Amino acid sequence: MKIFETHAHYEDRKFDSDRAELLSALPKKGVSPVINVGASMETTRQTVELVKQWPYMYAAIGVHPEEIRDLTDDDMEYLRAHAMDEMVVAIGEIGLDYHYLKEDYKHIEDLGERHAAIDAVKEKQKYWFLRQMEIAREADLPCIFHMRDAAADTMALLSEAAEKGTRGVIHCYSYSVDHALKYIDMGYYIGIGGAVTFSDSKKLAEVVKAIPLSRILTETDCPYMAPEPFRGQRNDSTYIPYVIDRIAELREITEEEVLEATAENAYRLFTKVKKRY
Repeated sequence: MKIFETHAHYEDRKFDSDRAELLSALPKKGVSPVINVGASMETTRQTVELVKQWPYMYAAIGVHPEEIRDLTDDDMEYLRAHAMDEMVVAIGEIGLDYHYLKEDYKHIEDLGERHAAIDAVKEKQKYWFLRQMEIAREADLPCIFHMRDAAADTMALLSEAAEKGTRGVIHCYSYSVDHALKYIDMGYYIGIGGAVTFSDSKKLAEVVKAIPLSRILTETDCPYMAPEPFRGQRNDSTYIPYVIDRIAELREITEEEVLEATAENAYRLFTKVKKRY
């Protein structure tokens, strides 16, 4: 069985110099299929076009919370229409990200006004997050969730969404074991990438040891988050074996067991993806 890459960004400009060469080689290097993930309307459109060129690639379409500023109802109609495309297998990456809000609004001197401005952005993120999850349910697609510095709000929204039938994966998971188990109880999967190989990722290591193997997916988030020993360099899907090796080490099982289990998990979640062995 080949590695299932559940989260890549090959439309990124960092691949402009060798994209075709790299993508043509991935199946030969044991990686297939690959889900390329949109993060804005622009990259979503690029993703839809990119996957048409490579039969082992699939698209996730959606808008990252930091890219929702100019979203419109017409954009939602684009997502709704393309969610039915054969090669579109998920809505994502979508979610909440409050990481930069304090920095972005520190110029507002009045504390009350500053908090009001931040709260307005949070509400806008929630609004478009809910709209995109609704599209996923209409199309019977899973979601790829992004969350950063928004633990409580994300937990609340995904708990409600799970009750409505939303399914998906928490991409680039970085929270506690307790939160991971709660998400798994809701039916969600946990995305594990290069960060698990970092020496300072002790919390994530504990998560990987504690949660069921049947709920782990492998991903890169390339060109970002390259694993050790390539940390800080451009990432690509050929580095996933480093992630698999670390998961196997932490769980005290073989790399083959991890590869087979995580690939089967991905096929179970992304039901429109054709099995490739």
